[in-house]
Amino acid sequence: MTNFNPTNARELAFYALDKVRASQAYSNLQVDSLLKKHPLNSADRGLMTTIVYGTLQHQLTLQYWLQEVVNHRQIDSWVETLLLTALYQYHYLERVPNWAITDETIKIAKYRGNPGIRKFVTGVLHAALRVGWPDFSSIQPDVKRLSIAASVPEWLVAEFVKEYGQEKAESILRAINEPAHVSVRVDTTKMSVDEVQNELTNEGVSTHPSPIAPECLIVEAGEVVNSSLFRNGQITIQDESASLAVDSMDVQPSDHVLDACAAPGGKTVQIAARLSSTEGGAVDALDIHQHKVRLIERNAKRMGVNDRVHAHTLDARNVDHQFADQTFDKVLVDAPCSGIGLLRRKPEIRYTKTLSDSQHLHKIQLAILNAVAPKVKKGGIITYSTCTILQEENDHTVDQFLQGHPDFVLVKTSTTRAIKDDRHSATLTILPSDYGSDGFFISSLQRKL
Repeated sequence: MTNFNPTNARELAFYALDKVRASQAYSNLQVDSLLKKHPLNSADRGLMTTIVYGTLQHQLTLQYWLQEVVNHRQIDSWVETLLLTALYQYHYLERVPNWAITDETIKIAKYRGNPGIRKFVTGVLHAALRVGWPDFSSIQPDVKRLSIAASVPEWLVAEFVKEYGQEKAESILRAINEPAHVSVRVDTTKMSVDEVQNELTNEGVSTHPSPIAPECLIVEAGEVVNSSLFRNGQITIQDESASLAVDSMDVQPSDHVLDACAAPGGKTVQIAARLSSTEGGAVDALDIHQHKVRLIERNAKRMGVNDRVHAHTLDARNVDHQFADQTFDKVLVDAPCSGIGLLRRKPEIRYTKTLSDSQHLHKIQLAILNAVAPKVKKGGIITYSTCTILQEENDHTVDQFLQGHPDFVLVKTSTTRAIKDDRHSATLTILPSDYGSDGFFISSLQRKL
């Protein structure tokens, strides 16, 4: 194998994917690291990231196509990765000519491998174009068909079907393969949403209002992180669904709030914006890792709310070491979870998570809730939220907590815009297929007087 030094968009995309697939590295970290080392222009940067995330997102589908072409022959991992990037581009990037994809892929095979591999890759690419996109309709059983078509492991497809029914499961699977959008939350204590939208337009960033979160705008085009509003702390990047956890808390200016699992601090600063330091309002924000606590502090400083934020390096399961009982008016437990609601945004999660992971996280979530329960005042509320849509980590965790805490009652979660208020359950589950946002879960647990 010759020395391979990636320089262009397709080479960098392949290199990043090879690292991600070989070592289960985080795709966003690999992409960021490579782009710092090998800067690309805006168009090539977009192509590189599209190939990386798109290939990951459709990996099982592409592997099925590849195996049909190579007759289930075993091939080296890096060669498979290279071929998957080409198949992704053939099918999903309509504006890119097939000849350009073929030419670049063969060049990478030549530089990275040897003449034999180059010849093999050339033959596979030509065969794939000749055979064309496979038909999934005859695959049985249904769970396997949906798994391959949506590129989601069978166990997760089966969970979606069991928990939400066939029709809704198929809607979820379609939704998680749609492009993720960026949304920003406006600190409305500084500027109105309309004022921010107009200012962003002047800076070349086009947006439209979120249908579900009153403080959020969805970015249509432009680099919002380069805007003066972002630098000056009038806006922050936050998914609409995630912003609804704090929206549901009805934070009052004088409240003392605990954000038990706070890093990187998006919800901490959202809470703090609703507090008044002159009225005694404050939020204690916890994270188990010191470097993540520094992220919370930096976020609070950028958003101009650091006078109301007290960040601590502390495992939420050990709150008894630092806080007296009945200290807080409200507690937010945005718990560690499997992140299944973020599949659109973090495609590799679907391949690395298992059902046993969800069951293990359920125990951690319950331990955190048990620990913080005595710290909320009587009449106060624990808002328990996750960015997963698996019931093991959501309703089942809530139910088990309530069984062990008869002094708490589940009350209906309400949001400013009355999202899904016609539902039968007290908890609120937002699916990726509901509004095009991330999947999210919110519940409200009130301590009895």
